[in-house]
Amino acid sequence: MTTRSMFLGCWAALFFAAVPTSLALNFTIAGGQIFTPGLAVLDAPQPGTPLGGELIEVALDVSTNGRLPLPPYVEDSPSQIHNITIFLYSYNTGKNFTITNGTAGTNNASLGDIMFSEPGSTVKHVKWIWPDCLVGDGQPTTLDSARGIYNISIHQNFRLNGNEHYTIFDVPISVTNRIEPNLDRPPCDRLENPLLTPEEVDVEGANNLPVMFAPGDATVVQSTTASGVNSGDGLGPAKPGASPAQGLGSGATSLSNWRGVASWVCLASIAVAIVL
Repeated sequence: MTTRSMFLGCWAALFFAAVPTSLALNFTIAGGQIFTPGLAVLDAPQPGTPLGGELIEVALDVSTNGRLPLPPYVEDSPSQIHNITIFLYSYNTGKNFTITNGTAGTNNASLGDIMFSEPGSTVKHVKWIWPDCLVGDGQPTTLDSARGIYNISIHQNFRLNGNEHYTIFDVPISVTNRIEPNLDRPPCDRLENPLLTPEEVDVEGANNLPVMFAPGDATVVQSTTASGVNSGDGLGPAKPGASPAQGLGSGATSLSNWRGVASWVCLASIAVAIVL
C-alpha cells in the first residue's frame, strides 16, 4: 500500500472527528431504533454503517411506534406529519443529493411522497438507487472522488399537539462498500443541489425540539381520527436501555468512542507508511 492510498483511507475515517459541532455524534438508540426530534423513528440504517450494493434503504416508522395514525389525516388533527424529505450530503465530497422531496423524478431518480407509499404499513422503506458517481469499491482513491463519508439528512415537517415544527436529523454513513456500474443509475448532476452551510440551513433554528418518544419519554401525541380523539399515550412498544438526548444528527456512543480510536490508528499508520 502506498503512502498516498493509506492517507486517503485514513482521511475518510478521520472525517468523523472533523464533523461540525452542529452535527454532534450523540444518538438515542433503543431496540435498534434511532429516535429523532420529530414524529418519525429511524429503523435503518444504523449510524456509521458502511453502505453499497444496488441501493440505499432508509426505513422510517411514521406512526411514532403506534402513537400516530397513518394518513390520510383528519384535516384539523392536532398531530400529523405534513411531509418528510431526505437528502444525502457530504461536506467532505461537496455533494448534496435528493433522495426524496415529495415529487418523483424521472425513473424514480428521486422518490415521491413517502407518506403514501406502502399503504397500511407503519414503516416506510425508502429505496433509492445509488447515482453513477458513487460507483466503485472501497474507500475513495482520489481527492475528487464522490465516494466516502455522508450524512443521511431527514427533514420532518409536522404538527405536534397543535404546534407546527420543522426539524433536521442527520445520520452519518459511509459509501465505501462495492457499488456496481449499472445503466439504470441516474446521473449525479440530475440529483445534485447546492450544498449549504449549517448557518444557511439554520440548523439550530430548525431543531428546537429534543429527541422524543424514546423509552421513558412521557410525551403524549394528541390526534383526531375519523372515529374520534386518540390520546396516543403509550401504544408504542417498551424498549429499555435508552436515555433521551437532544440535538441534530447524532451517532451512537460506540461510534463516538470509535472516532477517537480511529484517529490514533490512522495517524500511527500514516507515520509507519512514511517511515517505510
